Amino acid sequence: MELDITDSDYRTKAIVLEALHQVSDPELGINIVDLGLVYGIDINEAEKTITVNMTLSTPSCPLGNFITNHVAVAVESSLPDYDATAKLVWEPKWNADRISAQGKAELGW
Repeated sequence: MELDITDSDYRTKAIVLEALHQVSDPELGINIVDLGLVYGIDINEAEKTITVNMTLSTPSCPLGNFITNHVAVAVESSLPDYDATAKLVWEPKWNADRISAQGKAELGW
């Protein structure tokens, strides 16, 4: 996921993205950003909320709740004045093409 430097929420989103690098898929051991699971970050300054729009590699992922809970904890640890949630979305459907070069290297691809 790339951030737009002209976005008024750029600084906050950059902190969120850095926090999300600490959230790994337990089965693969690679962070969710490099796996391409993060689709977007919505910031609501008035309500002090952050929503991470993300997917899982499969809708039936047995560790989905673990990952989404870890997302909220990681973001709130980095930005304690905000409430964070992970919103699962299924479009566009995830595929291995979304994995970053770093992620592919960690997978040995």
